Amino acid sequence: MNKQRYAIIGAGALGGLYGAMLARQGFEVHFLLHSDYEHVREHGLKVDSIWGDMHLRDLHVHATAETMPPCDVTVIGLKTTQNHLLAELLPAPTADGGVVLVLQNGLNVEADSAAIVGDKRVFGGCCFLCSNKVGPGHIRHIDFGKIVFGQYRPASSAGSTATQNDARMVSIGNQICEDLNSAGVPTEFSDNLALVRWRKLMWNIPFNSLSVILNASTKQIMDDPDASALAEAVVREVHAGAAACGVTIPVEMIEKTLENTRKMVPYDSSMRLDFLNKRAMEAEAILGNPLRAAKESGYEMSRVETLYQQLRYIDHTNS
Repeated sequence: MNKQRYAIIGAGALGGLYGAMLARQGFEVHFLLHSDYEHVREHGLKVDSIWGDMHLRDLHVHATAETMPPCDVTVIGLKTTQNHLLAELLPAPTADGGVVLVLQNGLNVEADSAAIVGDKRVFGGCCFLCSNKVGPGHIRHIDFGKIVFGQYRPASSAGSTATQNDARMVSIGNQICEDLNSAGVPTEFSDNLALVRWRKLMWNIPFNSLSVILNASTKQIMDDPDASALAEAVVREVHAGAAACGVTIPVEMIEKTLENTRKMVPYDSSMRLDFLNKRAMEAEAILGNPLRAAKESGYEMSRVETLYQQLRYIDHTNS
């Protein structure tokens, strides 16, 4: 059986790491690059990782999506603030019916890709990952890295678990899972994407938001009694919001979320890095969409609403 061909749209801290792992394993991987194109074409992609450092040369790199060949799997590693570009980025690598794996933060973020290639060709997933881009063609992966993904189904994305799986997509999903695991990336294929999304939101909403509002790393938040108490209150509220949307997350995941963050290597969240670099933050995908989903289900996440309003103000004044 021939190995699947992969496209990486957004080859930064996330896409660059996972694409490099696949390429090192011998998969044909095509990287779409923007500002790093000339650097990576000439010098290769350097990754400092807890899974082993690598410096890969002679990669398939592209400055424009139009030169990318049709691929079996197109991985979306862009920030959701760039989703307006997908209409021009997805057609070439998905031309022969390949699937899209959306590895973006937030809720219902797969909808933009599905609008282009169709609902039945889209997976969504969450990365439990501490990784940063530290220079041109240079990624530093310092902790975690697991991917959990599942089939996208619009009716279930904002709330209840879907009841029917697409056999073809299950087969493809299992193959993607096998590919990534063979490359050294811990990966699970889930039959409940809504659960995966809300579980990650229990971390993303409090710690992305507070890292910006409090101007603090994860360690600084957890080391301060007041900040850690606020973080815990938000985690609990997101857990309740998920339940209102029909997504049951075991209650022990609340403490596990906090404990994992206490043990985490001191880390600047992606949202804080965007803020510090005066880039648009993903407030809509990470806070706005879950807020609206919970409200539609009759639950008001008041603390999350306050964080959302603060982030919107900061975003408007930071550009």
